[in-house]
Amino acid sequence: MAKSNNNIAMYLNFVLLLSLLLIINMAESRLFQFGHAKAKTLTPTCVTIYGAEEGDTCFGITQAFNLTSDFFSQINPNLNCDQMFVGQWICVDGFLS
Repeated sequence: MAKSNNNIAMYLNFVLLLSLLLIINMAESRLFQFGHAKAKTLTPTCVTIYGAEEGDTCFGITQAFNLTSDFFSQINPNLNCDQMFVGQWICVDGFLS
């Protein structure tokens, strides 16, 4: 009977130790962000701007200035193509740093 209690106590100590290690591991990973590195955010810098005119669309501007849709979106991160207005400044040349 005493040997059985000793085995149960040893098993419970082992489970508690593993639980403690798991909790510490979870806390460390949240604290130091191991394995969850954030990608560096690139900041757009505009070199040339264009004033939107009547009838302009984002697609039309990308075609006129020979830009890819992805690059156009990156250098104009706050542009809402559905609400573009006449005179709005649109970046048509720039870089990301």
